[in-house]
Amino acid sequence: MTKLNDDPRVDPRIKAILGQVPVPAQTDVADRDALLAEAHSPDGLAVREMADSLMDTLDNEQLAPAEGLAIRTVEFESKPDGNTVKLLVMRPEGDERLPGLYYIHGGGMQSMSTFNGMYRTWGRLLAHQGVVVAMVDFRNALYASSAPEVEPFPAGLNDCVSGLRHVVGHADEFGIDAVRVVVAGESGGGNLALATGMQLVRDGDIALISGIWALCPYIAGEWPQDRFASSIENNGLLLDLHNNRGKHVYGIDAFDEGNPLAWPSFATEADVREFPPTVISVNECDPLRDEGIDFYRLLLRAGVAARCRQAMGTIHGTEIFTASCPDISAECASSIAHFARTT
Repeated sequence: MTKLNDDPRVDPRIKAILGQVPVPAQTDVADRDALLAEAHSPDGLAVREMADSLMDTLDNEQLAPAEGLAIRTVEFESKPDGNTVKLLVMRPEGDERLPGLYYIHGGGMQSMSTFNGMYRTWGRLLAHQGVVVAMVDFRNALYASSAPEVEPFPAGLNDCVSGLRHVVGHADEFGIDAVRVVVAGESGGGNLALATGMQLVRDGDIALISGIWALCPYIAGEWPQDRFASSIENNGLLLDLHNNRGKHVYGIDAFDEGNPLAWPSFATEADVREFPPTVISVNECDPLRDEGIDFYRLLLRAGVAARCRQAMGTIHGTEIFTASCPDISAECASSIAHFARTT
């Protein structure tokens, strides 16, 4: 039995889908170049293609139909590099001005795409809650998204901040109420959502957004850590994080410098004091659980109107993996949209 299948805390529906899938141990790498060479070898590319194909099978029209939604792809120029990035924009049909939800996909800032079937479903599910969803397909650090460039920090963050500015600047075109724009994301997207908030604070532009919602944020950069018990007890439940791959592929220099824009666990109270209302959502059986809770407590110390919620019985990113627990996914989508409407 796998560790997941043997864990009494995990929802049986998750076990039924993933309980027999082994989580391979990940070894350390010498540097970013070695990781890129491994990832882009024939075997590495085959694994990535298989993962992308699996995510495309998760495009669920029953849970989140395209009917009733206006869906389009928009391109913008990202600053300061001048590269082109795409947004997948979904909204209920009609001309009503609605709250905006700027969503950043997961994948450890390394992989996956807004245009994968799993994210198309998640975006439609969110849009059906009465918000305009703009999902940014930023430059990944390991595998290309629809943006062909593969670049480390700060490329992905620059794209996310530029995309947000584009969405707010074209709020009328998208039918968005520009005073209600929430930034959200899961895992690596949770990292980028929090980092986007911190970059806006530094730029004096935090008023562009009304809230932040980070699901299972991937923000520590190094695991295990004794201060985060979940990084030890939950490792091997979907994720194996006991290696140095994440910080090497996204930016070892930024980690060594303790840069909170790359790894928000390094943030201080001063970095987040101007944040708008923020929700941190964690999963009980996720190795990342405690770093998310720790960031929530930082927000409270800084005087931010923050909340933290924990989905019991779930593993990392269960809400986005709508095939396993559709009721949990639907409840989370509804809660995010309510947050966008009321902040």
